[in-house]
Amino acid sequence: MPSTLSTVKAISWKRVQKLVVSAGFLSLAFANPVLAQEKLTPEKMLRTLTVTGRGTEMVATTITQVRLGVEAQGKTANGVQQEVARRSNAVVNLLKSRQVDKLETTGINLNPTYQYDNGKQALTGYSASNIVSFRIVTSKAGTLLDEAVKAGASRIDGVSFIATDEAIAATQKAALREATQDAQLQADAVFSALNLSKGQIVSIQVNGASTPPPRPLFKADALEARTAAAPPTPVLGSEQEVEASVTLQISY
Repeated sequence: MPSTLSTVKAISWKRVQKLVVSAGFLSLAFANPVLAQEKLTPEKMLRTLTVTGRGTEMVATTITQVRLGVEAQGKTANGVQQEVARRSNAVVNLLKSRQVDKLETTGINLNPTYQYDNGKQALTGYSASNIVSFRIVTSKAGTLLDEAVKAGASRIDGVSFIATDEAIAATQKAALREATQDAQLQADAVFSALNLSKGQIVSIQVNGASTPPPRPLFKADALEARTAAAPPTPVLGSEQEVEASVTLQISY
């Protein structure tokens, strides 16, 4: 039967052997830094170039958005409100008969008016207004504006131009294509200048294709009715700018 001392010596010798082997692996790792680096850096890690391309396209506007209304002044609040209501109904009925789009009321106001004399405030009457907005094909906008004035409209708060949803969608796609091509051209120029080989596209980010809000044309108050022989008010459309941005990440 082995003695206790022999057993202790055997265990100690095994521990020494393990320490020597471990030390050998450590020496190998430090002697071969490439091996150590491979353990720390994933093989799939890629060098990449990030570029952002931009595209701009123009789309023709064919829809006119109008804000117009009726405004009146008088001695009593009730009398002024009734006058505005009467003329507003006539204008709204006209707009409905012309089948305008997105017709809605955007403002109703009734306010007292005052006169100031030697620092004293005196009530002189009331002012009321009723404002509506709608959309119509631009080619018909001028004639309809003149008809609305004849029906009782006395103010135009703004005219702006927009494109149809279908036209904007098609233009957005064209702007995105242009932005993507611009990003690729930028990347090709960089790789060529640095004499690098272009790899695969590893990431694509579409930053959006947006259109600015409709641009207002003019604002006019207290319009006078035109005679039947007078030519219609000229209303000419414009163009909207659609911008897009695309970011590509390309390996090399």
